[in-house]
Amino acid sequence: MAPKVLKVALDLVTRIAASPTPNRCVGIGCPKAPFGWSSSQLNAIIGSPARPKPIRYILNTSMDADHTGGNALLGELPADSKILGVTFPPVGVAPSANIISHENVLLRMSEPKPNSKDPTVPSEQWPTITYHVHNYKLSEFFNGEGVQAFYMPNAHTDGDSIVYFRYSDVIAAGDILNTTSYPIFDIEKGGSIDGILEGLNFMLDLCIPEFRSQGGTLIVPGHGRVMDTGDLTNYRNMVAIVRDRIQDLMKKGRTLDQIKSAHPTLDYDGIYGSKTGPWTTDKFIEAVYRSLSQKK
Repeated sequence: MAPKVLKVALDLVTRIAASPTPNRCVGIGCPKAPFGWSSSQLNAIIGSPARPKPIRYILNTSMDADHTGGNALLGELPADSKILGVTFPPVGVAPSANIISHENVLLRMSEPKPNSKDPTVPSEQWPTITYHVHNYKLSEFFNGEGVQAFYMPNAHTDGDSIVYFRYSDVIAAGDILNTTSYPIFDIEKGGSIDGILEGLNFMLDLCIPEFRSQGGTLIVPGHGRVMDTGDLTNYRNMVAIVRDRIQDLMKKGRTLDQIKSAHPTLDYDGIYGSKTGPWTTDKFIEAVYRSLSQKK
């Protein structure tokens, strides 16, 4: 997907930077020209779009391959980066975009494969900047934006971040939010149903609706359609209701098979359920059961 991402990024920056109405006036009496004068040479300068600059920052919201596999390609800087006004990394470091993530993403990507000394993921895809506290923000406005990453512990994994674009009022939710299926979380990598729910509640606290929970802050999920506060609230409620149903059945002593037979997700299966694929409804129920079983 990295080539498609690059194409979309180039299209966006070209549309934003291009002059919407090129100056075609020529002559000393041209009223539209700066200082009342113009020329064909000057028009060529002020009527042309700015050269698009390369990608400078990549924020990985998790260590999943579909979120990190394009790091190397997306992070490449062109040979004329200095001409484009781009500051290179320190001497001896290959010029590339800064790749930012929570430190657990780097730890998991760099850990050796089973029965091997080789890392799990090639080093060119590793994050170059990591943070370990609750949040991380770029030190200055970037493209007119305040950009802030928040750590969401033990949600989809133990290295999840959401990214908040403060001027545009947009949240990139990563895989904490997935409108195409029930929430996906990897227990072996530190994920949990309670962490998913806490992350959704945190995002709701950041959101401000425009009118009766509609509009306002927009949320971009890791997979699926763009959402607003009302959509996010409905998704959060679904997760809380299903979690509580399974938890209640567990307190009554029901086994996993008995819980599956009770169909705790039945009224949501038409929207999020699946009987085939890598994340079926049964796998989701089993993951919730295992996650809640680990609670002290």
